[in-house]
Amino acid sequence: MRILGIDPGLQCTGFGVLDTDGPRLHYVASGTIRTSPADGALLPARLKVLFDGIGEVVRRYQPEVAACEIVFVNVNPQATLLLGQARGACLTALVANGLNVAEYTALQLKKAVAGHGRANKEQMQEMVKRLLQLPGLPGKDAADALGLAITHAQVARTTAAIERVAPLRARTHAAYKGGRNY
Repeated sequence: MRILGIDPGLQCTGFGVLDTDGPRLHYVASGTIRTSPADGALLPARLKVLFDGIGEVVRRYQPEVAACEIVFVNVNPQATLLLGQARGACLTALVANGLNVAEYTALQLKKAVAGHGRANKEQMQEMVKRLLQLPGLPGKDAADALGLAITHAQVARTTAAIERVAPLRARTHAAYKGGRNY
């Protein structure tokens, strides 16, 4: 299965692509999509850059599923609103390109990759490097995106094992323990 992880951000959105073969993970690609108000672009134009960039990543790497980070509420409400709009552009691009999207919180991501929910960016980069046997550290946003793909690979294996025993039904009416899966 090919998984695309997306770490949304208005200035820098990270993406990471992995192939899974059972429990084995294989790095395919990672990078960032950048927008800046310094370029003179207003918010709608920046959101279009994110939408188009995600679409290009999907066309280039042909993932089967996507995983995206759930926005946390920041101290600054304006920053949270802008991040939410960037995330909406990313989700819309993924769905418009026919992908199912799983969503994970930062806590779920950190626990799955680093083993504890208080891992810092450097610890996440190092664990992603080790888990994927990369020659160097990925960028911080790309590492988070790869971490989301790793998280989804783990969840997908567990969900498939449960599904073999007892059929699961998708929940469309509520979030569970801070995460969402549709």
